[in-house]
Amino acid sequence: METRRSLRVARSGDVTEVLLAFLKLGATSFGGPIAHLGYFRREFVERRRWLDHDTFADLLALCQFLPGPASSQLGFSIGLARAGWRGALAAWVGFTLPSFLLMIAFAALAPRLGGALGNGVVHGLKLVAVAVVAQAVWDMARRLCPDRRRAAIAIVAVALLAVLTGRFAQLIAIAVGAALGAVLCRSPDAASEGARADSSPAIVPVSRRVGTVALVLFCVLLIRMPSAPGVGAHAIAIFDAFYRSGALVFGGGHVVLPLLQQRTVATGWVPPDVFLAGYGAAQAVPGPLFTFAAYLGWVAQPEPTRMAGALIATAAIFLPGLLLVIAALPYWSVLRQRPSMAAALAGVNAAVVGLLAFALYSPVWTSAVLSGVDFAVAVVAFALLVRWKVPPLAVVVFCMAAGGVAALVG
Repeated sequence: METRRSLRVARSGDVTEVLLAFLKLGATSFGGPIAHLGYFRREFVERRRWLDHDTFADLLALCQFLPGPASSQLGFSIGLARAGWRGALAAWVGFTLPSFLLMIAFAALAPRLGGALGNGVVHGLKLVAVAVVAQAVWDMARRLCPDRRRAAIAIVAVALLAVLTGRFAQLIAIAVGAALGAVLCRSPDAASEGARADSSPAIVPVSRRVGTVALVLFCVLLIRMPSAPGVGAHAIAIFDAFYRSGALVFGGGHVVLPLLQQRTVATGWVPPDVFLAGYGAAQAVPGPLFTFAAYLGWVAQPEPTRMAGALIATAAIFLPGLLLVIAALPYWSVLRQRPSMAAALAGVNAAVVGLLAFALYSPVWTSAVLSGVDFAVAVVAFALLVRWKVPPLAVVVFCMAAGGVAALVG
């Protein structure tokens, strides 16, 4: 039986390597937060082999537990493991920068994708998400649900998400998965495996002192945003609004949208039609959906607007999730070595497969596959990824072209 000693991360990389790898993903990762996990697994586990499947699954489970953008938190953790703190910053900047620039370009130029061709191309991007998420479900189910017990946990997670509709539904499903895993996934050799795991290195080199500082800073900023000399009251209000939105989101980028609408439209900072136009653009760009904050910060009234508002809003919405993952990593590295925690993690990983499977149905499938042609394009894209190992960028181009042609012909 494979032991937990396999949880190792290659830490010989340099910052430039990390930055370029995440820039590539930031420019090509279409499909939203769930699809990003598939891109990450393909790039860093299968192609680059920066970390193994078990370590990827453990980091993913941690990021799913925490509020904030799971894909950005996962990328930050991978960069931290690969090249230290500078690598973590490089990973976040690289993954965030392309969509940040695209969103402020949209805010500045206010282009409206209209007509049959434009709508078809955007719809083709949604079909990319279908193929990528389906590939992630296929591969992760084989590795994380290899037996009936873990497959059953994944099915329970799907059932819970189908019944529960609140914003904490995903968190509840993960917690139930952890509880079931602790009961059902204990192996007879767990104690000896846990003892052997004590000699394995930590997933990410973060000390408990640093983790404690990150947690304290997270709480201080959440309770009250302190004033700063030379910073206007509205700039502080923008930071506070976007920080609180990022700190209270469970379930990924799409869940943050109602909070952002409440804090920007309801306050009069952003008109409703401008908000909706930016939301539409956010669906068509690669990278994290949280960069929608850059658009809102750019158009928010009164001052600061433009680049200052975009930078403040973007930094504020990502910061709480990154602080939380820093706070949790040193304890996660210790807890994962315990047999009871290993069993709970097995349940969490199985529940994550259930989360991915449900997300494949809603909102990915229900919002993208609207006709027989859509189904055919999605199936071909899935086969290109899984069977022929075609690069994701080529699949993106194929789906965009197919969506555009179908819209013109139809």
